[in-house]
Amino acid sequence: MELLKFAAIDIGTNAIRLLFTNIIENGDHAIFKKSSITRVPVRLGTEVFTSGKISDQKLEKLIHAMIAFKHLMNVHDVIRYRACATSAMREASNGNEVVKIIKEKSNIDIEIIDGKTEAEIIYNNRIIDPLQNSTPYLYVDIGGGSTEMSLFSNSEVVSSTSFNIGTIRLLNDIVNPTEFENLKMWLNHIKKEYPKLKIIASGGNVNKLLKISGKKEGKPLPIKALKDVFNYIKSYSYDDRIKVLGLNPDRADVIIPASELLFNIISWSNAKEIIVPKIGIADGIIKQIYKEYQLEKSN
Repeated sequence: MELLKFAAIDIGTNAIRLLFTNIIENGDHAIFKKSSITRVPVRLGTEVFTSGKISDQKLEKLIHAMIAFKHLMNVHDVIRYRACATSAMREASNGNEVVKIIKEKSNIDIEIIDGKTEAEIIYNNRIIDPLQNSTPYLYVDIGGGSTEMSLFSNSEVVSSTSFNIGTIRLLNDIVNPTEFENLKMWLNHIKKEYPKLKIIASGGNVNKLLKISGKKEGKPLPIKALKDVFNYIKSYSYDDRIKVLGLNPDRADVIIPASELLFNIISWSNAKEIIVPKIGIADGIIKQIYKEYQLEKSN
């Protein structure tokens, strides 16, 4: 038996996450066990989507976070990591400059990935493997700057796409109406070809909906049950979502537009059921770099 320690850094639009995962190798079998996750609400997208760049103040916070992450990875004896930046960083005019500065200050290499790569990383989670192969599934990951979607049929990816619709854009009312039209058209096409579609949804907001619902992770959740939870949360003011429901300040505001977007996707796709597996980009990064590690070891 061998214990390997891997790390994934997800530099998102709303928050930055560092995930540690222990991988236990026993012969040909590998067990993935999440060790810990650190989340920092930097919110790069708030400025990028309005001013077009990452400010000096946000950059300073990003530098401190990356230096801290580097120290934590050293303490955990991580043998491999990957750091990916998504929507906010790829739209920032100074994104590449920020990547260079982070490398100089923290010695962490950051990759700015496009929407297609983001969808491929999420696919590495192999979330559909334990599900019914004959059922078509639409995987939806709602982020701060974009929403990634992948259609699975017979355990294969039929189509993957990305839309510039995310919680931070919605919160600031800066989503291009064309994006909604494109999303609706794409889902209408999917609906006609796959009438018995089920949705698999991920992201911090939908995970919070699941937690408040008290339902079991990974089990099919009726749409009505999800709407009941949303209406319950929405009935509270922003302040009371923090004080009474215990939501983090950077979750208490975005959970409303994230949920409304999810229900639009459900309606436009005519899905009757939803599964929330509580995984995301960071989990997919771990699976990806472990696969690369295995290939290198076998050569």
